Amino acid sequence: MAIKDLLGRLRKGLSKTAQLLNIRSWFNRKVDQSFLDELESRLIQADVGVKATQRIIDRVREAYGDKTVDEDLLQFVKGELKALLKDPRPGTLAVSPTRPTVYLIAGVNGSGKTTSIAKLSQHLKDEGKTLLLAACDTFRAAAADQLSVWATRAGADLVRGAQGADPASVAHDACDRALARNVDVLIVDTAGRLHTQTHLMRELEKVRSVIQRKIPGAPHEVLLVLDATNGQNAIRQAEVFTKSIGCTGVILTKLDGTAKGGVVVAIRQTIDLPVKFIGVGEGIEDLQAFDPDTFVESLFIA
Repeated sequence: MAIKDLLGRLRKGLSKTAQLLNIRSWFNRKVDQSFLDELESRLIQADVGVKATQRIIDRVREAYGDKTVDEDLLQFVKGELKALLKDPRPGTLAVSPTRPTVYLIAGVNGSGKTTSIAKLSQHLKDEGKTLLLAACDTFRAAAADQLSVWATRAGADLVRGAQGADPASVAHDACDRALARNVDVLIVDTAGRLHTQTHLMRELEKVRSVIQRKIPGAPHEVLLVLDATNGQNAIRQAEVFTKSIGCTGVILTKLDGTAKGGVVVAIRQTIDLPVKFIGVGEGIEDLQAFDPDTFVESLFIA
């Protein structure tokens, strides 16, 4: 996808956050305490987080105190946000030197996990990868059925068990099949765990343990799907999931439905997890590899 098209999609998807952070509408105002208070309030409303917001306000006060809000200040704020999001491998997934590469996907019900798997599958297929999906959410038959539809569309095989079957046993069978067929990527779906349910988190740990035994070095990524509209609660989910199963990255969905796009910054600063992909729409192409610079540019009205 061309850079111009990518930026256009992001700007459209992040328009609610951009309306909130419309610094251009404040041009020619004096950078006084009133302005700083308003900027702070807007950043907090966008869920940038208290820590990151305070750093930005302090830096703006130091560099622009008693000056005028202008294009230079806007670019300064953008630069601060880009620095907060800096990551050596943004939007990049780990790849195993030997097949298969295994991606374990977790997240609570309603976060957009299954559709994110579908979009990720299409993304990998477009790169020429062969895929196998494992439906380890055995408690909801509809979950496996939905995954089956997406697997068919992506030209991928699906391993599933009977309803109520042990999710770890499905993961075991999927690893065997992935090895036998020498596929490039195995994507393992899991049940929509409520992060407050300790026994279910333990089951997730069991699934991960089985994968590790079957395929040394796997899973190569543990991706947590978070709903951006949940704001700070999404950060709490990330903390608990990461403690339990060692998440390596985040897929942040539904950014097009919220003014809380700044939660990307809060996630990076609070739990130091890189955002790998973001969802800015319903289309299959609206799951995009995360690029900090392009993302920040999209947070502000051009």
